[in-house]
Amino acid sequence: MNILTIDTGTTNTRVTVWRGNAPLGHASREIGVRDTAITGTTARLIAGIRDAMQAAVAEVGLTLNAMDCVLASGMITSNLGLHELPHLVAPAGREALAQGMARVSIADVCPQDIWFVPGVRNPVEDVGLHNCEAMDMMRGEETEAIALIDRLALREPAVIMLPGSHSKFVHVDGAQRIAGCITTIAGELLDVITHNTLLTDTLSGEFADTLAPDMLLAGARSAARVGLARACFTVRILDRFTSHDRNARANYLLGAVLGSDLVTLKNSSAIHINANTKFVIAGKPLLREALAILARADEFFSGSVTVTSDEQQADLAGFGAMCIAKARGLIQ
Repeated sequence: MNILTIDTGTTNTRVTVWRGNAPLGHASREIGVRDTAITGTTARLIAGIRDAMQAAVAEVGLTLNAMDCVLASGMITSNLGLHELPHLVAPAGREALAQGMARVSIADVCPQDIWFVPGVRNPVEDVGLHNCEAMDMMRGEETEAIALIDRLALREPAVIMLPGSHSKFVHVDGAQRIAGCITTIAGELLDVITHNTLLTDTLSGEFADTLAPDMLLAGARSAARVGLARACFTVRILDRFTSHDRNARANYLLGAVLGSDLVTLKNSSAIHINANTKFVIAGKPLLREALAILARADEFFSGSVTVTSDEQQADLAGFGAMCIAKARGLIQ
């Protein structure tokens, strides 16, 4: 059975061709729902997704007509995507996600119908200033979470950490359901601070190359004690008055930003965890290792910390979409 999965985010689209559980071909394009927001039309998004699909199937000597099932997840189901689906309200597991899938025909994109996977939001109603911090939502991370639940055989409550431009922390309950999530803009902050502030000169406009755990932990402690803004300026003080090199200073900043995310986990009302909650950390190698160092050193957290391998987190969105499609009976 030939399966094609589409994962569209804010700025990028990734397409994978599968046979069974094995990925055969990939293609990606720098196209996402941001293009719809800028242009006011989905024309560029449609063209980019179609181009990525054709490139992926051509890589393995097939055509779109040879696909038996086409699945789509991520921001493609938002109001700026190709077919808007309302978020499911947490808790939501693979069965609920499967039942929430929608079958849509979009001839300009694909000759087959496309099955869209819905996102998930926190169970907060009548959102206002009194409860807005408890609200959060995801489109795309739900498939990644389902993939990791399957690959790691998670059977206990856990927080799945997905650091990136928008870092997502997905709370999974003991019934393997998504119970809620927290989002931060940690990655965007790190990028802006590194490339567009006074610290650009201090850091030569570059992120950390390798981890320096002592500096990482020092940055996290500083942000927790005096706030992120002061911890950031301390990076310049380290440059002007100490012998710490550029990579060490970049680690200090990384620790300050990621450490602020751990403060969020402890205090946010968006999810409810305890000190024994298991952590599962995915993402780019340096980010996931940095988060693991910070979590293991934090006295508040005493649960186990699992850092996924490159193999375990490969093609997460596509694999998770297939897990959900199997629950719907679309894939044998």
